[in-house]
Amino acid sequence: MVEVQTYPTVGEAASAMDDQARFLGGGTLIMNRVNYGDRRFSRIVRTTDASLSEIRVEGERLEVGAGVTMAAILASRDLDFLSPAARAVGGPAIRNMASVGGNLMAPHPYGDLAVALLALDAIVRMVSGEELSLEDFLARRNGVVRSLLIRRPRSDEFRFKKVSRVKPKGVSVMSMAARLTRSTGRLSGVRVAYGAMAPTPVRVRAVENALEGVSLDHAGIAAALSAATEGLDPPDDPIASGWYRREVAPVHLRRLLLGEDAR
Repeated sequence: MVEVQTYPTVGEAASAMDDQARFLGGGTLIMNRVNYGDRRFSRIVRTTDASLSEIRVEGERLEVGAGVTMAAILASRDLDFLSPAARAVGGPAIRNMASVGGNLMAPHPYGDLAVALLALDAIVRMVSGEELSLEDFLARRNGVVRSLLIRRPRSDEFRFKKVSRVKPKGVSVMSMAARLTRSTGRLSGVRVAYGAMAPTPVRVRAVENALEGVSLDHAGIAAALSAATEGLDPPDDPIASGWYRREVAPVHLRRLLLGEDAR
């Protein structure tokens, strides 16, 4: 028997967490575990705190509550740049439930939105008051998330791509996101992130380094494509083998960087 405990504030809910408890966001992950009889926890902790579902403008950044759903992202003009990643998460029923905070906890090969947020250098604001980079959060994945801080990209500098065998809601063979900032026609401060290519979404520094200072064209990105999987050991799973992921990654990275449609 799993006990469900409901608290009026996210702070109270966070205080109730321990090794036997799991925090309920949208429920798409945790309820699946309950249905399959997962005995690693005996309590589900949830909150009715409405602040978790808020989207706020904070200076040059947007603060997105951990309870904001994929459907809410798709309905928000302020978050239109995240629409491709939010739309890649399941079908309409899942998107009505799946939350930003839950997506950060999603196991391989899920977590498509987290890939986009990683490329955008999102900051995770914990209920404890701690703020840390999304990359650092993904390395530990514990604690209760209050919100994420995201700097809105210019319309031409952010790209997201999901590769799956079944569309529109298949599980990822891989997902990729890039923030392609430019200065005087050359790339600078590029961020590139992959999903389903490691146990958690990861930044691909070999690709980022190869793109620094080059032009965004076939010649400019050649070194980045050669380094597409450098330092990575993609996993095998029922969706695809690690070998297959390594083989096709340069092709999909090229399409992402140059804005090419899949052929």
